Amino acid sequence: MKPLQASSGDLNADRRADYAEMLHASGEHGAAAELLLGALELAPRWAAGWFRLGEMQEAAGAPDLAAQAWTMSMRLDPADRFGATLKLHLIGRGTAGDAPPPAFVETLFDQYADTFDDALVGKLGYRVPEVLDQAIRAARPGRFRLAFDLGCGTGLMGQRLRPIVDRLEGMDISARMLAKARAKGIYDNLARADLGHFSHAGPEADLIVAADVFIYVGRLETVIARIAAALAVDGLFAFSIEALATAGDAGFALRPTRRYAHALGYVRGVLEANGLAVLSADTMTIRMDRGEPVDGFAIVSRKVG
Repeated sequence: MKPLQASSGDLNADRRADYAEMLHASGEHGAAAELLLGALELAPRWAAGWFRLGEMQEAAGAPDLAAQAWTMSMRLDPADRFGATLKLHLIGRGTAGDAPPPAFVETLFDQYADTFDDALVGKLGYRVPEVLDQAIRAARPGRFRLAFDLGCGTGLMGQRLRPIVDRLEGMDISARMLAKARAKGIYDNLARADLGHFSHAGPEADLIVAADVFIYVGRLETVIARIAAALAVDGLFAFSIEALATAGDAGFALRPTRRYAHALGYVRGVLEANGLAVLSADTMTIRMDRGEPVDGFAIVSRKVG
């Protein structure tokens, strides 16, 4: 099944699923869903297939059927590697919580590790590491003793930080992303960790960076409090967010891309509540998405005494 790179384990079911994908790609969403449902009769415990069925039903204008398919996917895969929880929230059939399921984020980035750099930089015009690097250097020229690159991925941000950092440590939830970062030889230490449970008991860092990471975190209070605790006084915390024009009550929202956007006012409030003063908040185009620019902010803050 091409969108998820997952087999049902049944050759006939896989063949029907492939035909369903062809129909779906040609715009015949209802027929595609019907054919995929037939495949699922042969492989009823195929969680990835149920998730894909939900996407086809949604495209066919059948949200009730889509919700049933996504619920079945979650029942078969309680860790929710495919993000059915988020899809249900987006059609008004459930709550997304404060962050995506960790297994969804891990699966997503494991899947894209091999093509991540070329796709993001070469095709989508990704500029977050470049812009954050410039903002960090403007905020504090010179070198940093210890820096943490949270959600380091394949090391795109780390490559920018290495020339100005004595010791650079990276953390990411995806083992395959970490393998790509390790091959670049730019980090002094790499660790597999879920940012939602970030903690650090060693020496305080004087620079912490989270480039394009908070798009997979909704509510920021807990994670920013932990980041502030790991940061030395006068240390910098630099990160990016996708911009949310209409804040609503929460200050963040889940977009149809299944990424979170945040209101700048909400983010400022969370930073200030944790002793972090905003030094700069520059508007930027983070990347292109389906031919449209994704607007955001590159933010640098400082931990005050």
